[in-house]
Amino acid sequence: MTTNHSLGIDADRLALLPAAIEADVRSDRIDGAVILVARDGEIVLHEAIGFADRAASKPMQQDSVFVTMSIFKQMVAAAVLQRIDRGEISFTTQVREVIPEYAANGKGATTVGDLLLHKAGLPLGAPGIPPELVGDLEAVVAVVCAMVPQAVPGTSIAYAAVVGHAVLAEMVRRLDGGHRSFGGILKQDLMEPLGMTDTSLGFGLREDQVDRAVPVVVKDHGPALLDPHILEGVGKKAAVPGFEVPSGSAYTTAYDWFRFAEACRQGGQLDGVRILSPAVLRFARTIATGDLTNSLWDYAQNMRGWPAIRADLGPGFYVRGSGITPHAFGLLSSPETFGGLGAGSNCFWVDPARQLTYVFLSAGLLEDSYSWERHQRYADLVQSSVID
Repeated sequence: MTTNHSLGIDADRLALLPAAIEADVRSDRIDGAVILVARDGEIVLHEAIGFADRAASKPMQQDSVFVTMSIFKQMVAAAVLQRIDRGEISFTTQVREVIPEYAANGKGATTVGDLLLHKAGLPLGAPGIPPELVGDLEAVVAVVCAMVPQAVPGTSIAYAAVVGHAVLAEMVRRLDGGHRSFGGILKQDLMEPLGMTDTSLGFGLREDQVDRAVPVVVKDHGPALLDPHILEGVGKKAAVPGFEVPSGSAYTTAYDWFRFAEACRQGGQLDGVRILSPAVLRFARTIATGDLTNSLWDYAQNMRGWPAIRADLGPGFYVRGSGITPHAFGLLSSPETFGGLGAGSNCFWVDPARQLTYVFLSAGLLEDSYSWERHQRYADLVQSSVID
C-alpha cells in the first residue's frame, strides 16, 4: 500500500478511480475524461483518460477544453453572490425589481432565491425560443418574461436547465449597467482574478484552444431529459463568438475548474485574491429546500425504480445531504459536500469536512440517471482513499 502520509491519502486506493474510468472507456460507456483530485489544496491526482474524440482516435489531454454544460450554473451563481456581497440585491429580492417586465403572467413575486433553487416554476427546456436565438441572452430573457409559470413560484422544485440562469445572468448584466456582456463580466470579475486562463463564455475558442477542444457527443440516444441533438448543437455553437448560454455553453479545463472549486473550498479566496465572502458562500451551500423533491428525477422513479429523492439544494450549489438514495457526490461524502453537475457529463464537488476537491470532465454524454450513478461510484472511490 502506497500512502501520502502528509495528506492522508492511500494512493493505491485512489488509483482505483482512473482504473474504473478506463474500464468505462473500454466498454464504450464513455469516450474519455480528465479527472483532478486535491486534498487541502494539493493536487493528488490529475489524469487524462481515453479519447477526446473517439471517432477521430484523438487522445484526451490534461489540458483538453470542454463545454461546461450545467456545472457553469455555479459560476453564474457566483456572479449573483458577488452582487449580494455588495448589497446590490438579496436572495429575497424580487426579480421584477431589476427586470420589471419579468412580473408578467403571475411571476411578480419570484425572487432571486427562487431562481437559484429552481423554484421559479420555469420549464426544463427552452420552449418558444427559436434555435437561432438560444445564444442571445436578451432575446431569451424577453421570451421568459412573457412565459406563464408552470407552478406558483416558490412552492415546488422543477429543474430549469436553460432559462432560469439566463434570467439571473440578465439581472447581473443590468445591475452592472448593461455595458459589458455577461461573459465579459465573468471574465473580468471571476475568471481573471482566479487565473482561469482557459475558461470563457461567449468568446468562442481561441486559436490555441481549437486543437484541444472536446466535441459534445451523446452516447445514449434513447429516452432522455434533454434532446441529444440540442446538446450536440450547443456544443458546436459554443465555439462561435457571441453565442452565450449562461446555463452551460462556456469552455473550461479541469485545472481551471479546480481553481474555481478550490476558491469555494477556501471560503471565497485563492492565492490571496478574494472573489466572495465566507458568509455568502456558507449560505449558498446550505440546504434551503427542506423535504421538497426535485421533479427532475420523477422519470427515474418510473424508468429506473428509484425512490423519491430530496432536492437538497442550496442557493448556489447542489448539496449531498444525508440518506441512502442515489447521489452524484457519493454516499460516503460528508453531508455538507457541495458542487455541481452537467448534463450526462461533468461533475465537481468539494467536501469541506475532509478538505477534498474533485473535478471530472468527460467526453461522451450518458443518460442522466446513469451518469448520476456513475458519479456516485467515482465519488465513493475518492472518499475510500482518505485514511485519516
